[in-house]
Amino acid sequence: MNAATIVAKNLHDGWTLTHTGGEAPTEVKGIDVPAIVPGTTHTDLLRAGLIPDPYLDRNEEAVAWMHRASWRYQTDFAATPATEGERVDLVFDGLDTVATVTLNGSEVARTKNMHRQYRFDVRALINAGSNHLTVDFASALQYAHDVAKLVGDRPRPYPHPFNAIRKMACSFGWDWGPDLQTAGMWKGVRLERWRVARFASVLPHVSVAGGTGTVAVHVEVERASDVPLHVFATIAGQEVKATIEPGDNHTVVTVSVDNPDLWWPQGYGDAVLYDLTVDVHSEHEHLDHWTRRVGFRTVEVDVSKDDIGAGFTFVVNGERVFIKGANWIPDDHLMTRITPERLRERITQAIDANMNMLRVWGGGIYETDDFYDICDELGVMVWQDFLFACAAYTEDSPLLEEVIAEARENVTRLAPHASLVMYNGSNENIWGYCDWGWKWFLRGKAWGLGYYEDILPRIVNELDPTRFYTPSSPYSPYHHHTEKHPNDPHWGTVHEWDVWNKVDYTHYRDAVPRFCSEFGFQGPATWATIERSLPVAELHQDHPAWLLHQKADKGNSKLNKGFKPHLPQSSKDFETWHWTTQLNQARAIEFGIEHYRSHWPVCAGAIVWQLNDCWPVTSWAAIDGDGRKKPLWYALKHAYAPRLLTFQPRGADGGNDPQGDLHLVAVNDTDAAWSETLTFTRMGLDGTELAVATVHLAVEPRQAVTLEVPTHVSDAATATAEVLVADAGYPGDDDHVRALHTFVEDKDVAYEKAPFTASAAKADGGYTVTVKAHALVRNLTLLADKVAPDAVVDDALVDLVAGESHTFTVSTKAEVAADDLLETRVLTSVNQLVG
Repeated sequence: MNAATIVAKNLHDGWTLTHTGGEAPTEVKGIDVPAIVPGTTHTDLLRAGLIPDPYLDRNEEAVAWMHRASWRYQTDFAATPATEGERVDLVFDGLDTVATVTLNGSEVARTKNMHRQYRFDVRALINAGSNHLTVDFASALQYAHDVAKLVGDRPRPYPHPFNAIRKMACSFGWDWGPDLQTAGMWKGVRLERWRVARFASVLPHVSVAGGTGTVAVHVEVERASDVPLHVFATIAGQEVKATIEPGDNHTVVTVSVDNPDLWWPQGYGDAVLYDLTVDVHSEHEHLDHWTRRVGFRTVEVDVSKDDIGAGFTFVVNGERVFIKGANWIPDDHLMTRITPERLRERITQAIDANMNMLRVWGGGIYETDDFYDICDELGVMVWQDFLFACAAYTEDSPLLEEVIAEARENVTRLAPHASLVMYNGSNENIWGYCDWGWKWFLRGKAWGLGYYEDILPRIVNELDPTRFYTPSSPYSPYHHHTEKHPNDPHWGTVHEWDVWNKVDYTHYRDAVPRFCSEFGFQGPATWATIERSLPVAELHQDHPAWLLHQKADKGNSKLNKGFKPHLPQSSKDFETWHWTTQLNQARAIEFGIEHYRSHWPVCAGAIVWQLNDCWPVTSWAAIDGDGRKKPLWYALKHAYAPRLLTFQPRGADGGNDPQGDLHLVAVNDTDAAWSETLTFTRMGLDGTELAVATVHLAVEPRQAVTLEVPTHVSDAATATAEVLVADAGYPGDDDHVRALHTFVEDKDVAYEKAPFTASAAKADGGYTVTVKAHALVRNLTLLADKVAPDAVVDDALVDLVAGESHTFTVSTKAEVAADDLLETRVLTSVNQLVG
């Protein structure tokens, strides 16, 4: 057989960018700017020095003129005309967004959807020798306004009509993201030449039953010749052949594998993948080749009714799984800057924080293949939103046809990925219709429900029935939204946003959701990120540049309101306020997660908002826009640990009661039984033991156990000067787990201001900092990025009782004075705020 006859030529070279309409600075008009494809207008102009970096200072405002601009990309490439029976296709993997494609002076197509791939037959237009390709981009903002006027404006949370165009919604600004409306070829472009037939789609359905793994490979071909075609599917040494007869373009090739190794998520086993290859041949030649890695696993979401309501529990390979996750947004607003290496780093950071799921949020994009490949390999489950977020959407043209095509294409593209475990029709849209005043605004107009309850589930059921589908998040199963509120904590998924927006984080305990798919609390970026992006020497809470990088409604006010019940009033010193609000963010989320985990299996998951940022900003993220870990990341690592001890209030019946007696909950999210000596110690802040009780702790695998705390230990004589500690095992041992409880809020605890001594030393790959406590140290943290911007610390938010020591490891390539790591602004804790 000959090699595959598809010949692909990337068209990434020789591009120029030209401004063609709308307002623009004089220096931008009338010049051809060298362009990189894939790329965006912003990145090309930035590289040429024609615009300031929009991520820095107040530069976002300085490039707002680009929203109304139009642009032309053009290049020349060499080619030969199509031969007899040959097809020549011009393929764009991603056009952002309102584009007109012209080849050699002839218009090829017009596009209006960022989330689709486009393929155009250009064999009649290809010249011998030089060919001229032009892609014109119109203003996406103007197009969205035009569509909104045509179909009728609909409710949305932000000024620009992002809901009238199939473009990344957060391109138009969000409460954590910049208003930078990108344009360009954001994915690859190429010329493909082929003959006889090619794969139009390959869609594997993977199942496991009775020890046998089965892959049903659904193949659709596009033909240039009506001849018999032979399709071969190969996996794990098993090959099966099927024939597509003339006049047909579809077949299903089913391959079985005996006793395959299963794909497991993080914390449950190895994420085993198998190479699946599919080839199509004519009688005389090999025509096309397709390969992906797939995993054998079963995934269900148990939404069975019970005496509470209805649960929402993921079941993987028969194992019920508590979801420990985070919401994912695009990792850079200028998305062509996101490399596979960067995605791997970010996903690895999620794993290192003990997560097992990422939710790809519906205001961003269907992520790149690299993202899902990495999640497949590393065992990170993916919850995938369809791209509808926080707004009402027309169900008429021109969006209707685009939504259908986009959904079909992306469900097909994502089907091979073992990591993908569910589809969600929309983010908060049904909730929005019920609670956000949409009914009055819409006055009977369609708002998207037809997508979520009809079109999208039918597409999933047709193309990928192996995945669970839910119409929205939050959502109450078994009920129309007119019958049961979609954000009812007893039914399905919940978004908890009263905390942060309205009430203190202790109100997380007011309810036990069956599954919390969004909850969050803000905090600023790390100090090094702020130093790089803002004029840090002059910053204060109300500085214009700081406020431009704080997008949340009343964000700073909520930050201040959030810490006041727990931590002392921050001084006017900006750096102290920065640490206080970072710490409170970490405290709030750790509090919420421990509450949710303590109620397993009634509550079966927590997906925090959010893992990452797309630029330097004050936000809900655990990892800031420069990829640095905020204190919240370390809180997630602790709260999502495989084994957890947490003090929680419980009622007389053992149920949830925020005012109930103090109990200890032990959560064992491992496959091994947890059997250990558990010691309760009430002590003074100086370490003096005031009361001790020892019991045997026994927790079965994947279970949680609630223990009463003996009253002689739980009753403090002097609440401001005592602390309660529970230790499973012995401090210093690798398997030691601790919970710590203060009897009053930290602002009222009589902490010693200087409760430790510390030393720093050079070490391989960086430095070590060793701390010795002579009194209680709360949330000891080494903010090493203040000394070296590349510095990463192995842990943070460490609690030490008197007499204990802890050594931090700092990884950095920088040479610094070791004692700089001991400065109070760097090595800090709650004590420095309170004492």
